[in-house]
Amino acid sequence: MADAIVSGTAKLQLDEETGEMVSKGELKKRLAKRAKKASTAKAKENSNENTASNPAKAPKPKTEEAEPVNMFAQGWLEGVYKERPVEHVVTRFPPEPNGYLHIGHAKAIAVNFGFAKHHGGECYLRFDDTNPEAEEEKYFTATKDMVKWLGFTPKAITYSSDNFDKLYAKAEELISCGGAYVCHCDDAAIKAQRGGEEHGPRFRCEHAERSVDHNLTAFRAMRDGKYKPREAFLRMKQDITDGNPQMWDLAAYRVLNSEHHRTGDKWKIYPTYDFTHCLCDSFEGITHSLCTTEFILSRVSYEWLNKTLKVYEPMQREFGRLSISGTVLSKRKIMKLVDEGHVRGWDDPRLYTLIGIKRRGVPPGAILEFVSELGVTTSPTVIQLARLDQTVRRYLERMVPRLMLVLDPIRVVIEDAEEAEVDVPFNTNNAAMGSHKIKFTKTVYIERSDFREVDDPNFFRLAPGKTVGLYKTQYPITAVSFKKNSDKVTEITAISDKSGKKPKAFIHWAAEGSRNVEIRIHNSLFLSDKPDDAEGGFLKDINPESEEIWPNALVESGFDEIRRRAPWPKAAGEPELGVGGPESVRFQAMRVAYMAMDSDSTEDKIVLNRIVSLKEDSGKK
Repeated sequence: MADAIVSGTAKLQLDEETGEMVSKGELKKRLAKRAKKASTAKAKENSNENTASNPAKAPKPKTEEAEPVNMFAQGWLEGVYKERPVEHVVTRFPPEPNGYLHIGHAKAIAVNFGFAKHHGGECYLRFDDTNPEAEEEKYFTATKDMVKWLGFTPKAITYSSDNFDKLYAKAEELISCGGAYVCHCDDAAIKAQRGGEEHGPRFRCEHAERSVDHNLTAFRAMRDGKYKPREAFLRMKQDITDGNPQMWDLAAYRVLNSEHHRTGDKWKIYPTYDFTHCLCDSFEGITHSLCTTEFILSRVSYEWLNKTLKVYEPMQREFGRLSISGTVLSKRKIMKLVDEGHVRGWDDPRLYTLIGIKRRGVPPGAILEFVSELGVTTSPTVIQLARLDQTVRRYLERMVPRLMLVLDPIRVVIEDAEEAEVDVPFNTNNAAMGSHKIKFTKTVYIERSDFREVDDPNFFRLAPGKTVGLYKTQYPITAVSFKKNSDKVTEITAISDKSGKKPKAFIHWAAEGSRNVEIRIHNSLFLSDKPDDAEGGFLKDINPESEEIWPNALVESGFDEIRRRAPWPKAAGEPELGVGGPESVRFQAMRVAYMAMDSDSTEDKIVLNRIVSLKEDSGKK
């Protein structure tokens, strides 16, 4: 199985210019490209000599390359700003603290914070904490951590509950101007008032015709705990004839016998989202209230309430939400996965919660790059997992150091080897990353899949009588013999090949005394792109091979230096040493995958997660 993970490198050859091990086809392409470049340079040199004597043929000056696409300076977001081109932009990210954020929230965070930053403004992190029955402190903490991890600093962290007194006063004001009434109808009656199953005529209940004084008295009775939950609630008196359901006398306050995490047992009534959100936006001076398109119908009620109460009016506009196929994002479904033990927890690397993505080792900068690549429109975006992986892979390829890691080690004793120190660059394409020393020992370990007991002409790695190069070492080695225990090869004996002949392939290795690590290879949690469509539900679509564990892997000594120098890369919410968690210890395991340290790691046992494979697997779900 390791051969499937050690990505398609049966014919690795050394690129002498970069020091990388690449396939024969890749090397051929690189050499052809360099030859073409050299030819172009030669032709240009000759052309310059000619134009020096003939100024009329001088080339036009080179134009500057276009800047990278900025989603805030064009397209939908540019249009939003042009609708209200204020001098000081103020936005907000208003999550409900009743669950962990997921990949879709990363887009909302990037849009709200990024839009404000682009226009020199500020963004609030506001917790919409109006439902104490579902809110827990861990969700507040995780949300703050994720915003910080993505590299954003709020103007302030606020809470809808900060405004409970002001909201209550506005509710009484709404009643006083005839814009709200206390209703005692049950769910069935309300459904009938809204047209029922047959979508018949809509009408108001008799409670709507009561006097202002009666409604104020009843509302204060709600406040004072004289009603049980569902016995009474405050409804906004909107326009029941409007074709938009968001104008059908929505609830503004309901009775809840729940203690609030911030206000304790002070309140027996709590405002709804439809009453709270637009008013809190107004209180905080939000200029552009940016939300996803499921709130597009709510815009009319948002504007109605602010106009009716004659308060400052923010501008709400809606963008398409981001979803990922091949997984589930609903809190209820993830809870099932956690409770039934299909995953380790809400931060399992196979989930697309932000804490799960973070634990897997995906850098925050890669998430922001992904959102930027997708852009922002009013259309919902459903992206395949492979598309996200592609962005993460490309980001890591530029940013992280490289090490040698052996998943399934097999011992090789090189009889005539001499111990030496080998200088290995952390990244052959980025000299600024530096290099490190590895001890080359008489005994090394290679991947089990890099050896075959019986040679094959199409196999370019190690076999009896066959020669292969060991990355960055002086001499290739030739296998002489091997030992077996039952049907498993336990040791290979080899000798150095000092003939000077270049080997056809190079493989990675680990020296004697390398650190033992546990590797967790995470594959897709589900078998299909639409787990919800599986017969019997999404739990029937779980991939039984979503996690592979390699308990006896070896990583070379450069890992210790990478760990000391983490985070890799220094960006977004991981700007400096010690700021990132274990997942900020990242590297490319050559020929294997991109890796990051898992939070299960201890000083005695290092656990590494695969962030993403080195290249897209065409058979991957």
